[in-house]
Amino acid sequence: MRNKSSQRALSVGGVAILALAAWVVTLAGQNAPRLGEWRYYASDAASTKYSPLDQINKDNVKDLKIAWRWKSDNLGPRPEFNWEVTPLMIGGVLYATAGSRRDVVAIDAATGETLWLWRYDEGTRGRVAPRQVNRGLAYWTDGREERLVYITPGYQLIALDAKTGRPLQGFGQQGVVDLFEGLDRPRPNEGLIGASSPPLVVGDVVVVGAALQGGGAPKSPQNIAGHIRGYDIRTGKRVWIFHTIPTPGEFGNETWEKDSWAYSGNTGAWGPLSADLALGYVYIPVETPTGDYFGGDRLGNNLFAESLVCLDAKTGKRVWHYQLVHHGIWDYDTMTAPNLLDLTVDGRQVKAVAQVTKQAFTYVFDRVTGEPIWPVEERPVPQTDVPGERTSPTQPFPTRPAPFDRQGIQEDDVIDFTPELKAEAIKILKQYRTGPLFTPPSIATPNGTKGTLQMPSTSGGANWQGAAVDPETGMLYVSSMSVPAVVALHHDPKSTVAWVTGGGEGGGRSGRSTSGIVGDKLGPQELPLVKPPYGRITAIDMNTGDHVWMVANGDTPESIKNHPALKGVALPRTGQPEHAGLMVTKTLLFAGEGASLFGSASALGGGGPMFRAHDKRTGAIVSEFKLPANQSGLPMTYMVNNKQYIVVAVGARNYPAELIALTLP
Repeated sequence: MRNKSSQRALSVGGVAILALAAWVVTLAGQNAPRLGEWRYYASDAASTKYSPLDQINKDNVKDLKIAWRWKSDNLGPRPEFNWEVTPLMIGGVLYATAGSRRDVVAIDAATGETLWLWRYDEGTRGRVAPRQVNRGLAYWTDGREERLVYITPGYQLIALDAKTGRPLQGFGQQGVVDLFEGLDRPRPNEGLIGASSPPLVVGDVVVVGAALQGGGAPKSPQNIAGHIRGYDIRTGKRVWIFHTIPTPGEFGNETWEKDSWAYSGNTGAWGPLSADLALGYVYIPVETPTGDYFGGDRLGNNLFAESLVCLDAKTGKRVWHYQLVHHGIWDYDTMTAPNLLDLTVDGRQVKAVAQVTKQAFTYVFDRVTGEPIWPVEERPVPQTDVPGERTSPTQPFPTRPAPFDRQGIQEDDVIDFTPELKAEAIKILKQYRTGPLFTPPSIATPNGTKGTLQMPSTSGGANWQGAAVDPETGMLYVSSMSVPAVVALHHDPKSTVAWVTGGGEGGGRSGRSTSGIVGDKLGPQELPLVKPPYGRITAIDMNTGDHVWMVANGDTPESIKNHPALKGVALPRTGQPEHAGLMVTKTLLFAGEGASLFGSASALGGGGPMFRAHDKRTGAIVSEFKLPANQSGLPMTYMVNNKQYIVVAVGARNYPAELIALTLP
């Protein structure tokens, strides 16, 4: 396939390479970043999203101004609006991936000037990739050499010289490793597997996850398995592979009944990864198997799907794991980077890892041993009546912390702004199957219900934006969304899968079209079906497991404020139905309102352009800044030339994405 691809390093002037003669960088090594840098996607390998910088603080944050803007609209054949990137900053230079081909760019961190650009055209392989959004890249140095590594849309691992943007010839084949190879399965066809999150460098090993086609309405129970792999940072050679679907003789293989391990797929890690660099452990959040809502073709608990898996980064050997959903049929992927932090729990010091989930749980483990910090109980859950399906009789419920969003849906959850609206909402509710968390998907029938209402929706709860933690206080901050999903199963004669999503409210064969993205249109007169808040931020003290505060994320949408049925009704601040990207500093918690990938599919319109600074102790809003468009990536911050900057990616439909840099006057 290499002869069909072209690779170029470009400057803005079209010259092959722009050498940065004035760029003199002294680095202390991978584990000792200079104060004020942002070397990892989530600030550090522990995924804290924390910076100790406080030049921008609660006293002056109201004075923030736009310092510069970097636009991506001329990178690739189509403008990008859902740019989920978080740049890195090392030695005064920002590094990011951008555009529809996932180009790599180096940007002057003080001025926004493009320093160099690397373009890799994969042709059809890139155009048909299953995941076009991108979140960034990874950095490595041994104190002498500096490398950038990233994954292309077409699923190739590329290593570049961080100073020049040149591909490193000794890495793979002229700087490129074909990730279609080495999966321990037949080579996949184009368009079936890729990646949306950056790799993670742990020591001298690049750990690579996978993202596959959506599994809501698969054409077949067979798919590619998203196994996790480690590659040598210097040579690009595959060092190890961890089978997320175990093969015969491996631990967990028996949890795939009737040899379903041999053909089942997905179970990738499409969200970001985390690592403890001192222990040499990498923490892998694994997604749902094929398909998202029907598992009759893969009976059993299905390890290591929907699990948190700890691996030795040098060898790929499993250290421990914990399955968070048994035999998942709710699309409750483990989808975001786990957060590593050191805690004091009941007087003892604990090296902990916290995993927030779509189902609005926070699971907390000893990151060395995998033992739960607080008990996790296997509790009975409702069982399926779908022919051929068999659900797990129990699911794991953490006893602490409490859920950070609503779970399940009943009459008490529906909108009650007026008695009339509540009565309409209850009437609508009765058209669907309802129940507590883990109520299974159901078949839509002409004389029965239209499917199951699922809460949290298939988008969560939490999603890829995940949580931020303050290592100084042990506080965890998580954004979540309260919108129900309709999951309706039907038989598709064109598919070899017995039951797929579709045929319920919202229609269509796509799992997305029947899952909570349009769930806010279900309510009376196209108002939300459930009570607010629709988006929230929750602060949890991880030393005790107690919730400290919760605030609605965003104001009340105009479609609710101006609705004729609510004229004269005093409304609460409802928040926006979207997940916020969070960042913590010495005194502040920064949060945007998020930008929905599904945009106008939401009756409430997704998030908005407001970017807020909260007092991290109380949740009170300290300041608001209106961005040019909605936040789409996680914010990051850094110091250069004795000046602190905050950078966030923004975008919206019909508004090509750009990076916005904020600083004090």
